[in-house]
Amino acid sequence: MKFEIVHELGANGRHPWRVRGRYNIPLTARLARAVCRELAKMPGITGVCANPLTRKILFFADTLAHRDAVINYLEHGFDWTKHTRITAEEVEELLTGESPAGAFIGIARFFLLRPLLPPFWRMIVSTASAVPFIMKGLRAIGKGRLNADALDASALLVSILMRDYRTVGMLTMLLALGEALESWTRQTSMTSLIESLALNVDTVWKLDGNGNETNVPLGQIKPGDIVVVRDGAAIPVDGIVESGNALVNQASMTGESIPVARERGGSVFAGTIVEAGSITVRVSEIGEGTRLHQVLGFIRQSEAEKSSLEAQYTRLADRVVPFTFGLAGLALLFSQNLARAASVLLVDYSCAIKLATPLAVLSAMRSGAKHGIAVKGGKYLEAVRKADTLVFDKTGTLTSAKPAVIDIIAAPGHERREILRTMACLEEHFPHPVSRAIVGKAIEEGLHHEEEHADVEYVVAHGIVSTMHGQRLCLGSRHYLEHDEGVDLSVFGEDIARESAMGHSLLFLSEAGKAAGMAVIADPLRPEAKKVIKAMRGLGISRIIMLTGDDERTARAIAHEAGITEFMAQVLPREKGEIIQRLEAAGRKVMMVGDGINDRAALSAASVGVAMGDGTDLARAVANVLLVQPNLEGLVALRHVSVMSVARIRHNFIAAIALNSLYLAGATFAGFSPALCAALHNLTTLGLAVNAIRPYQWDE
Repeated sequence: MKFEIVHELGANGRHPWRVRGRYNIPLTARLARAVCRELAKMPGITGVCANPLTRKILFFADTLAHRDAVINYLEHGFDWTKHTRITAEEVEELLTGESPAGAFIGIARFFLLRPLLPPFWRMIVSTASAVPFIMKGLRAIGKGRLNADALDASALLVSILMRDYRTVGMLTMLLALGEALESWTRQTSMTSLIESLALNVDTVWKLDGNGNETNVPLGQIKPGDIVVVRDGAAIPVDGIVESGNALVNQASMTGESIPVARERGGSVFAGTIVEAGSITVRVSEIGEGTRLHQVLGFIRQSEAEKSSLEAQYTRLADRVVPFTFGLAGLALLFSQNLARAASVLLVDYSCAIKLATPLAVLSAMRSGAKHGIAVKGGKYLEAVRKADTLVFDKTGTLTSAKPAVIDIIAAPGHERREILRTMACLEEHFPHPVSRAIVGKAIEEGLHHEEEHADVEYVVAHGIVSTMHGQRLCLGSRHYLEHDEGVDLSVFGEDIARESAMGHSLLFLSEAGKAAGMAVIADPLRPEAKKVIKAMRGLGISRIIMLTGDDERTARAIAHEAGITEFMAQVLPREKGEIIQRLEAAGRKVMMVGDGINDRAALSAASVGVAMGDGTDLARAVANVLLVQPNLEGLVALRHVSVMSVARIRHNFIAAIALNSLYLAGATFAGFSPALCAALHNLTTLGLAVNAIRPYQWDE
């Protein structure tokens, strides 16, 4: 079977069949074009596109019969053999592209076709293939940089002067293969990282001025257009709701676990999901302007964020180039043999180091992506490896961020239902998960309320303040009401002790400066939390700390359940950042894990900040690592990958130094020929590159 379906949506009224499938054979751009061209001719096919990089095809069919016809044609009618034959044009396309296929064709051409050419044409072909590398080296020398490019150019020029065109051809072929492998690995690594987060939408339903819907490619949508989004579909743009109403899951943007209602005038964002209902959206931002794209932006910056180890080895690789030039000069001086000098020039330390080191980092990032981890750059892999202190935010990180109200307790003189009604009236103005839990509880009990209070003020990290019937209302944590508002909560003394001991969070309401009611909120520990904390201790993390704004009893209960012995309670957002700074100043290397706006300062202050995939977009933007899947087990994989990647870089460095030193000794003292030196050096470089891109594996 050459084509398999990976996802499809059936026809529904005016909406055709949408089928996405994958080829299981190697593709070229020409083959992808041929598939699109042939399918577009078939009746009932309204759109088709194919991607040779991901080996995927997407097509739209009017009916089930048309859909079946396409599948049958791809399996039995399409001439795959005809369109996969390699032509002269295809060879050129492969040689100029970023795929390593072109370089492998170059190897085959070198060993199979080159011996058949007349000597004159062999000289022309070898020299022409060396020109790009020689020019690259000359440009480096012109800019005052004596690096590996200059060394390669010198080796090629010496070989040409010696008329050793076989060595010239082999050297250029191996250099091209090395560049192709590096480019291909970098490209596929970035693709894996970005596809793990990217919005998977190809077409949208656009509403024209007459109210008609047209299915168009997403790339044709521009600000001001109106698109239709129905239940179960991802919202592909940032915009304002024009009509309709829907429940939108915004977990990817805000971390809210409960869908929010959106109707005319409400804002929606790309990457969020319509769980129920249908809306039309006037587009305000598309593509690079969307908040989703901004979140993905830090992935695309990853290559600029080199680890100190990678930068150190790269600098060292350039510094040893003059040593190789000097050794070649000495070999020529004492032997009076140009071939011996050429042999020395064809061996250097820098090629293997500068190729294998970034490939190991990118391979680690790619392995991380397969485990749901997006890393901003190699420097953060190294920071994770060095981390000896792990700090967790509690709510939404150690806990599931899906709080539920399990009890409402009224103070003497107040009614339970009125307490819940008032709390819901205040909380409905805010998108916090706890607010949603309070409002959801009121809806569950059938409580409705009128807007009788004045304007609601949100005091960041404290609570809510308003007035009703001339009385000041305060809703928030125990710390806020007792210490900031001076409210006596002793009436709830036994209740506070009991619920806190069970690890429940508490929310208090005061009226006119006196205690009125208390909400008991359960925020369960993530099921994997205890296992992950134990595993991280086994991986060398010596201190694990939990930070929370809850009172000490609640914090102690959650910490005990998670297996954490060190915690800090009633911590304000700014204090989280200060705590991290103090730990760093004391010499600790801190990995901070958080999910919310309140964690921004702490994530920025840590050696490496890790954001949960279901956290807020701000937390994900400032973090250095993103757990794409909201599961703490990604931390264990992250630690494994970071440790193994640094070890692999060091092993490759030692191997490059040891082996190339042997080759230099052979070229200087044992008379190794230029061809032998070129083969040994470049095969070693490629071998280390292959070792660098091996998948990372560990016992899970």
